Amino acid sequence: MTNPFDAIARREIDLPGLGATDHYSLAALKEAGVGDHTRLPVVLRVVLESLVRHCDGRRITEDQVRALANWQPVAERTEEIPFTVGRVALNCAAGIPLLGDLTAMRSSMDRLGLPVEGVQPAVPVDMALDHTLTVDFYGFPDAKLRNMELDIQRNHERYQFVKWAVQAYEGIRLFPPGAGILHQLNLEFLAPGLLVKDGVCMPDTMVATDSHTCMISGLGTVGWGVGGIEAQGAILGQPVCFLMPDVVGIEVSGELGEGVTATDLVLHVTEMLRKAKVVGQFLEFHGQGVSTLSIPDRATIANMAPEYGATIGYFPMDEQTIGYLRQTGRTEHMVQAAERYYRAQGLFGAPKEGEVAYTRLLRLDLADVQPSVAGPRRPQDRIGLSEVKSVFEDTLVKPQGEGGYARPAPQPRNGGFRDGDVVIAAVTSCTNTSNPSVMLAAGLVAKKAVEAGLTTKPWVKTSLTPGSLVVSRYLEETGLQDPLDELGFAVAGYSCATCVGASGPLDAALEEEIRSSDGVACAVLSGNRNFEARIHRMVKASFLASPPLVVAFALAGTVDIDMTRDPIGTGADGHAVYLKDIWPSREELAGAMAQAADPGFYRETYSGDFTARNPYWADIPNETGRLFPWDDRSTYIKEPPFLDDAMRRDVLTDIKGARALAILGNSVTTDHISPIGSIGRDSVAGGYLSEHDVQAKDFNNFGSRRMNHEVMVRGAFSNVRLRNLMVPGKEGSVTRHQPSGEEMSIYDASLRYRAEGVPLIVLAGEEYGTGSARDWAAKGTRLLDVRAVVASSFERIHRSNLIGMGVLPCQFPTGMTAESLGFDGSEMFSLIGVEGDVRPRQSLTLVVRKADGVVREIPLVLRVDTQVEIDYLRAGGMMPFILGNLVRNTEGSSVAVGGVQ
Repeated sequence: MTNPFDAIARREIDLPGLGATDHYSLAALKEAGVGDHTRLPVVLRVVLESLVRHCDGRRITEDQVRALANWQPVAERTEEIPFTVGRVALNCAAGIPLLGDLTAMRSSMDRLGLPVEGVQPAVPVDMALDHTLTVDFYGFPDAKLRNMELDIQRNHERYQFVKWAVQAYEGIRLFPPGAGILHQLNLEFLAPGLLVKDGVCMPDTMVATDSHTCMISGLGTVGWGVGGIEAQGAILGQPVCFLMPDVVGIEVSGELGEGVTATDLVLHVTEMLRKAKVVGQFLEFHGQGVSTLSIPDRATIANMAPEYGATIGYFPMDEQTIGYLRQTGRTEHMVQAAERYYRAQGLFGAPKEGEVAYTRLLRLDLADVQPSVAGPRRPQDRIGLSEVKSVFEDTLVKPQGEGGYARPAPQPRNGGFRDGDVVIAAVTSCTNTSNPSVMLAAGLVAKKAVEAGLTTKPWVKTSLTPGSLVVSRYLEETGLQDPLDELGFAVAGYSCATCVGASGPLDAALEEEIRSSDGVACAVLSGNRNFEARIHRMVKASFLASPPLVVAFALAGTVDIDMTRDPIGTGADGHAVYLKDIWPSREELAGAMAQAADPGFYRETYSGDFTARNPYWADIPNETGRLFPWDDRSTYIKEPPFLDDAMRRDVLTDIKGARALAILGNSVTTDHISPIGSIGRDSVAGGYLSEHDVQAKDFNNFGSRRMNHEVMVRGAFSNVRLRNLMVPGKEGSVTRHQPSGEEMSIYDASLRYRAEGVPLIVLAGEEYGTGSARDWAAKGTRLLDVRAVVASSFERIHRSNLIGMGVLPCQFPTGMTAESLGFDGSEMFSLIGVEGDVRPRQSLTLVVRKADGVVREIPLVLRVDTQVEIDYLRAGGMMPFILGNLVRNTEGSSVAVGGVQ
């Protein structure tokens, strides 16, 4: 046990049920003259404790501890923070490929004649299979069982691999399909509040393979999302490295008004913080208004940090946190232990005014929040509820170049489809189903609507996919599931579903009507993302809304309505019914909340064997062995290629004579880049599956094929709404090969350039890579032979993932974009200044030679922020780097891997 600062306080905290334990005292650090932790934001105090505990002079140095202990609110950020987390969690979307990558490392070790057991988790790992279920069946009580059965059938081979991995790797706790969404499981059960290992207690810290991992910071846990590429290192005990952050204080005041929901609050916060430009920063919420927010309310805000761009939106542990831990059935001795430890370490309660100097201070008055939705394309585009009708009608007729749909003004309904029709209404996602207040409000709206004689419009596909089984327990206990069922909001499964794009098929006749009219079909969902083509390929406009508003829009059947003034339907008595008539009062909601606040619901739900609760899980065979038997014939599971010889090379070299594979605009998301959704029979990926004797009905979706790189690379940059400026007026996977000028798919162009020996780059605008932590946005980029991405700005996780895959992220000067530079794809590009002694954020030069011979030089910044990231690129990416370390650490080994020995 290292103790360079004499910080170990031995047996000084007596934790109920655990006895006297050691801890690394932050007060001792202060007494040793190493900074004053009481002046740090609380979120940094937690990170500092981890640095002190792991300071060994090698991976973490005393200078790094001192640098963080003496953090200054305003300073140039050059110091690297190596943060070692206490646990890791995996969703299936990135988690299964991550296990595949670890298994590929084992295969590589075996081929090198080295023991494979060294590839083993160093920290506890939880995994939830929560991204696979599709809403094929809906609107009736048995829908969830029918969908679960299909889920098992479609993902049989993937789940067989997961069962093998759980027996092969120690310390993985698995939650099978139907157990719930990772983040809600984390909030309600997985997060212990306090970690204890080898007689040492420590704060709960974590990372996970989903950008919404940061939801757990509403509970006082420091954790955020990383890509599966970076999570591999964390699982194997590597620190998660980042630059010393700015920390923005959010001072909260006031209270939410009558009828205002936590969803309205988070849409308000998302709009506010996007405008404040907090991308990549830490946020810490404090002030008297925080005490009025329940833990689920805080978690709702923390969940959407990726949407407002921050790394973490942190709420320090306080009395509310302790109360929530008790309410959700955590053991009393662990609850008391957490409170006693956090108080002793100065980690309990938000800082009071003047105690901490933040980098910036922003103010949030809860009284300013109004009922809202967000859309039609981005979560930060908030629309007041009274403005939805006018905003939709304006957007409908605007030219496409101005963000509109270039359609005629809405016409009166005359049977059939009408622009603005809500074809999907989904209560979905961890963001809102984790919050009993909005779920019970949805149930109360449904109850009052049924009593008034209202019904859901027949063209609306309705679904309810809670994030945990606890939601069903309290909805059933309060009698509110029955009216939800009656309106079509029967439970369709316990999964991300619609929020992740697995909304399932629409009625075939309706789809054809939408397609033939090129109409603007709409979705309303209680999710966190509404990017183009994410929810359904036939849906052009998607709106985020609270669960009770989702129910209301299903009743209205259109977004072309002012919910604050227009009737949403006609009751059984022939009179118009308005939203105010069916909206629950504060007293009605409080009564339902009191009935639902039973710790027994949580204890009963999270006790016992989850695998026994899925009646189809046992049908998956149990594989055994240290090495997985890769099958080249499989169209689902293939050995990943990221440790092939071609991948294990230094990529920090100049790029000369490159062509642009794509030139993109602003706000290109990982949904645009990464393969997502169903696999079309006419797509390049569909062609590959057909060649391998897979019937179109069995193509499944890209999420289920994530461990077949041949399918996934053919789906990269293939979103039907992707607009490549090299091919104006067209959408989808299309580019123009140069110098021939021929139009072709992006995949086919990549193959042709590879044969010609021409390196490739991608050019883009601001906020490149916004959205989910989709590793395949980076993996697909690398497998298409793209050497560098040059953008105006990057979202945090995608930038990190590009580096992890050996792709250079380079940034234009402020205000410059690929579009503003007028590139059309006929240019040749050279990236100069990458060779030699490369430093973080080094200056580079992009040399552009236009077709007419004119040459222009554009200054760039290499967006490699830490020395560790440079090391990854030297090895060819994170996987070769980790494999190299494993080989070096194997006794007696002198085998060269990734250019190191």
